[in-house]
Amino acid sequence: QVQLVESGGGLVQAGGSLRLSCAASGGTFSYYAMDWFRQAPGKEREFVAAISRSGGRTSYANSVQGRFTISRDNAKNTVYLQMNSLKSEDTAVYYCAAAYRNSEIITTWENGMNYWGKGTLVTVSS
Repeated sequence: QVQLVESGGGLVQAGGSLRLSCAASGGTFSYYAMDWFRQAPGKEREFVAAISRSGGRTSYANSVQGRFTISRDNAKNTVYLQMNSLKSEDTAVYYCAAAYRNSEIITTWENGMNYWGKGTLVTVSS
């Protein structure tokens, strides 16, 4: 059983930056592809970014491409989401999720994830 705990959320002004972290425990972190999803008020949860087991492959939603960067440190069992040039529409609860993989395949849909964190709130004021 893998436990995921997000941190780093908060209130930031539009144009600012935040870095989210997701610490994993209870499993072999390097066996898991990691994703970030988000859910804005009144909307469905959506994919944000994904990274493969080694970190060699990444994928981003069009809405965050060029502004957000996903990375991971397998020695620290942690995945990060660096968010720059934040916009009010980035306001959401951000969730990290883990998907067991035996290759460098990455997953961008919710049903493909095995474990979820409880989320961290990001509020961008305009």
